[in-house]
Amino acid sequence: MHGSRPLSNVVATQRIHEEYGGIVPELASRAHQQHIVPLVHRALAKANIDKKLLSAIAFTRGPGLLGSLLVGTSFAKSLSLGLGIPLIEVNHMEAHILAHFIEGPDQQPPPFPFLAMTISGGHTQIVLVRDHFKMEVLGETLDDAVGEAFDKSAKLLGLPYPGGPLIDRYAQQGDPLRFPFPIPKVGGLDFSFSGLKTSILYFLERERAKDPDFADRELPHICASIQHTIVNILMQKLQLASEQTGISHIAIGGGVAANSGIRIALKQAEADLGWTTYIPPFQYCTDNAGMIGIVGYLKYLEGRFTHLGVSARARYRIGG
Repeated sequence: MHGSRPLSNVVATQRIHEEYGGIVPELASRAHQQHIVPLVHRALAKANIDKKLLSAIAFTRGPGLLGSLLVGTSFAKSLSLGLGIPLIEVNHMEAHILAHFIEGPDQQPPPFPFLAMTISGGHTQIVLVRDHFKMEVLGETLDDAVGEAFDKSAKLLGLPYPGGPLIDRYAQQGDPLRFPFPIPKVGGLDFSFSGLKTSILYFLERERAKDPDFADRELPHICASIQHTIVNILMQKLQLASEQTGISHIAIGGGVAANSGIRIALKQAEADLGWTTYIPPFQYCTDNAGMIGIVGYLKYLEGRFTHLGVSARARYRIGG
């Protein structure tokens, strides 16, 4: 990072998980070990920066898969110690929110306070953001995350992993009202997606019993209906949060923020509800180094450094 502007944002895609239909934690941590050193070299070369010019090392402490987090934490601590520069821990979910503050063309950060909805494979949260590091979780999923709901639904349809983007692609060719699915009744601002997943399973079993080719023939309409239902669940809770807080500046982050249905619904809410919405560029929606870098930069300005005895945390709540 040079200030709030990334000089490089390099990603190593772990394609090995595709053949297993989901992320295998042990394989993920081994892939981290294999890629982390060459990836850092590539990032520095792309940025045209010598490691001796670095001012601090930012790393993801959590939440996430512990094995992978341990690899990153150990490497970051070693770099910090070897270079004699400060170490800065980052909460993965805070980073998705603060990705909105990465400098870039046509990217305007939301003003404080704003509501953030973090939607990813492992998390679904609505967060009240009062300042860069003053955040309060207003609601979160009680079971599956929204990304899981997409991927598990795709698996039921026989689509390869990761299936969420494929559901989005097929949904654009289908009728979102063709097959109605139930919206879970969950109080307050919390979410639940496990019941929806079960209803999709029973629906497909019932229809396939009558016609084995049903899912293949109706795939675009099924995908459109699933996506329509999930987007409705998210938007209903987000609207309730806006009504309760009186906040109309709405930001989203996380890998599922790339979903076209959610983006369309947010733009429609600007017209219908008077919201101002904020969506990061695609490269900063999925997990990436840029969002960790911006948190590191903001913490560096405030002197929020981490001691070398820090350990990774699989569970790490916002504000924790």
